[in-house]
Amino acid sequence: MQGVRPKKFLGQHFLEDQNIASKIVDALTITDKNQTVIEIGPGTGVLSELLLKKNIGELILVEIDRDSVAFLRKNLGDSGVKIIQADFLKLNINDLTNSSFSIIGNFPYNISSQIFFKILELKDHVNEVVCMIQKEVADRICSGHGNKIYGILSVLIGASFEREMLFKVSPGVFNPPPKVESAVIRLKRMDRSDLSYDEALFAKIVKQGFQNRRKTLRNALKPIFLPIELTREKVFDKRAEQLSVDDFVELTKKIENWNT
Repeated sequence: MQGVRPKKFLGQHFLEDQNIASKIVDALTITDKNQTVIEIGPGTGVLSELLLKKNIGELILVEIDRDSVAFLRKNLGDSGVKIIQADFLKLNINDLTNSSFSIIGNFPYNISSQIFFKILELKDHVNEVVCMIQKEVADRICSGHGNKIYGILSVLIGASFEREMLFKVSPGVFNPPPKVESAVIRLKRMDRSDLSYDEALFAKIVKQGFQNRRKTLRNALKPIFLPIELTREKVFDKRAEQLSVDDFVELTKKIENWNT
């Protein structure tokens, strides 16, 4: 795209295939004309232009690259879109919107995991996420228990969102082509109001369990200092990768109840 060159240090790979772009945008659920959509890393605006054709209440573009921001303001500045030059990871969302929102984007591959942890911090306000990421991360996020790629992101995201692998994307549709395959996934926020549990404790258990994934939970969770009587239960004979998302929720509630 004239005027904007992808920068390697920002992990930029500009999508150039309009068919893929249309599939990504069409995967976003738009049911409310007042809906707010935040696009992360719009680059040259391939998705942004298509989003503007949708019946969206507010479109917010968050882009860290000043060259891309200048390009977007020149080409989309009269469309009513809000263009913010900022690092999404450091952004205070309350400065952008007070309403719930959906997220879309071709996430920079070098910080995609960090973006998901940021989304988890904001999960009570996020209705849906449609994004393109490296396929390896997509597989990990959408994975179920019982295999080696199942991990921290699988469980933490799976506790709050329905996870869906939509389609794979080949390197040739990008400029420059990445060295890895890509994939588009969709996350839809679940109503877990019926499952009341200590979310901070849940995250601590999940992270501690997978940081020592070869150990049984009895040994992996030793730094949490659980009562010996509790750790005699059969669930502690298992490794973290053997527990489903709901198993981790139930384990958290069990530990929480024991301590009250």
